Amino acid sequence: MNYRIIAKTLGALAVILGLALVACWGYAWFQWKLDPTPGNESASRAMALSSAIAIGFGFLLFLPGIRCSQEVLRREAMIIVGLSWIQISLLGMLPYMLCEPGLGFFDAFFESVSGFTTTGSTIMSDIESFPLAILLWRSVSQWLGGIGILVVFVAVLSFLGVGSRSLVQQESSINISDAGAARIRDLAFTLLKVYLSLTAICTLGLSALGMSVFESLCHAMCTIATGGFSPKNASIGHYDNIWIELWVALFMFLSSIGFMLYVFALNRNWKRLKAEEEARYYFILLVIAILAIALDLMFASTHFGFRRALHDGFFNVVSLASTTGFGNSDYASWPLFSKMLLMLVMLIGGCAGSTAGGVKMNRVILFVKTARRELIQSFRPNQVFRTRLNGVAPDERVFATTSFFIAMGFVMTGASCVLVSLLEPQLNMISTIGCVFATLFNIGPGFDAVGPAENFGFLNPPTKIVLSFLMILGRLEFFALLVLFVPSLWKKY
Repeated sequence: MNYRIIAKTLGALAVILGLALVACWGYAWFQWKLDPTPGNESASRAMALSSAIAIGFGFLLFLPGIRCSQEVLRREAMIIVGLSWIQISLLGMLPYMLCEPGLGFFDAFFESVSGFTTTGSTIMSDIESFPLAILLWRSVSQWLGGIGILVVFVAVLSFLGVGSRSLVQQESSINISDAGAARIRDLAFTLLKVYLSLTAICTLGLSALGMSVFESLCHAMCTIATGGFSPKNASIGHYDNIWIELWVALFMFLSSIGFMLYVFALNRNWKRLKAEEEARYYFILLVIAILAIALDLMFASTHFGFRRALHDGFFNVVSLASTTGFGNSDYASWPLFSKMLLMLVMLIGGCAGSTAGGVKMNRVILFVKTARRELIQSFRPNQVFRTRLNGVAPDERVFATTSFFIAMGFVMTGASCVLVSLLEPQLNMISTIGCVFATLFNIGPGFDAVGPAENFGFLNPPTKIVLSFLMILGRLEFFALLVLFVPSLWKKY
């Protein structure tokens, strides 16, 4: 076990986080000088102290391994990924604790984890009462978590000499085998450029549609990250502007399809784009869900006319399927059929290699194809199948990990629901399931007591820790966090 390379990488990540805090401190200082209120002063002080702690802690970890430049092996990569998400969540909660109004440890940790994992669940009942610099940090944390802070590390600090392929492979759902012989650093830079470009275009569009520059930037970062944090209590519904909602919905969709598709388009790999199945089936699912919900809303007389029903169905389906969680209406009051469809699309989530959460569309496709193969082979045992996804035949390990993920999802959902029901006996079944689904699959809003018009602030501290663990578990797709509890990982060969 190469502990020096682990410490060096974790230290570099802490420094990157500290620099992001420094940028937010600069904005906080500017706000304080512009409007010297106690809230702005506390935000500036909180950001300055948080950035100093993060950078100082990062250098303490970084220095012992400064001369270490070996390749990060799979075992070290698993440890770095798991520990890094715990580390950034602990450092990222400091501004929430140090500002006025401040949050307690459990609330601050929950909010920090929700930001970095792009879940979007919140404990804040009055978001607009917090200083703008703190709200900016909420959005920045989601933006960093969306692309994957380790992908940022690979792109920006690859000069450190740390081997990075294992890091990207373990941290994200990006299929780096699609990159061919390209260097992983070049791939990381390309992904970061795409991410920045989408964020910039979304920001400019929102500004042109009437949002302030600050609100445009915050919403754009959380849209591209499919996180769903908003500086407004009523989220996107605050603006009551159909063009803003359509613009946001477009970028929620663009961010929920695999980012490798943009790489293929930039490289003019039209053959690979033509073979893409996942994005195609994802689009078809969205269209079916939107039309079905619009018709259900219209016939149930909860909306006035098909146009309004189609508008609300379109925005909320895209928002929940991409696991962003922005709201323009309270879907908890919708008919049961519509709520069940919304639950289905939020569990499926977006495409692999996107910023969206959920099970991911590629796993659903592989599961359906595997089920079909097993059913046919039950009465035709000698028939040979060539199961393909996106024009490529995956190896058996891919089928095994897909089955493991889905099975583990069922197990963790059941166990977590039982645990939450024990910790929160006042919750009904729908609210309990909503808590687990919203956090484990990084969706954000749930149902009933944790629906789109509610928050998670009323939960007990132990429950918030459990749900925070579920958010990290879902963001890392089980493997990279659960493996930390396997004793053999820490033993010498």
